Amino acid sequence: MWIYEKKLQYPVKVSKCDPRMARYLIEQYGGADGELSAALRYLNQRYSIPDKVIGLLTDIGTEEFAHLEMIATMVYKLTKDATPEMLEAAGLGPHFVNHDNALFYESAGGVPWTATYIQAKGDPIADLYEDIAAEEKARATYQWLIDMTDDVDIQDSLKFLREREIVHSMRFKEAVEILKADREQKKVF
Repeated sequence: MWIYEKKLQYPVKVSKCDPRMARYLIEQYGGADGELSAALRYLNQRYSIPDKVIGLLTDIGTEEFAHLEMIATMVYKLTKDATPEMLEAAGLGPHFVNHDNALFYESAGGVPWTATYIQAKGDPIADLYEDIAAEEKARATYQWLIDMTDDVDIQDSLKFLREREIVHSMRFKEAVEILKADREQKKVF
């Protein structure tokens, strides 16, 4: 089903060690509105969505995994040279004690990822509106992350991710219109 190229979807550069920013970025790794939740939500929903838009959920779901990989790379690069004291000062002391420098699916506040973050109602229109909301929340979070750093390299990668969330939201809106038109057509006939 997939062909995996061993490179990131967009280059990730980091100008300096910054565990504080890494802590904030963890939100997009394992938070409720992060990339893991989005990828799993869309790939799960595709089993109960009409064929006309199933490919969209597959495409966006797999792209979200590419975004997850970018976030993991940023967190790794921002913390790889950090001392335990630096991690503690950035609020990552509990994370370090439990996981050392390993990534763990949790929010910026340290709440572990849970499947309750994934919504699937089974009604295609309801699910697509949920997906639009998820993309808009991710877009907003990326903007806030951009505002939290002065590292232009990190900002560049985050701007790329923010723009992809906008595109995904637009595509889901198009899918809603396709399915609404199908519903209307079925009522006519």
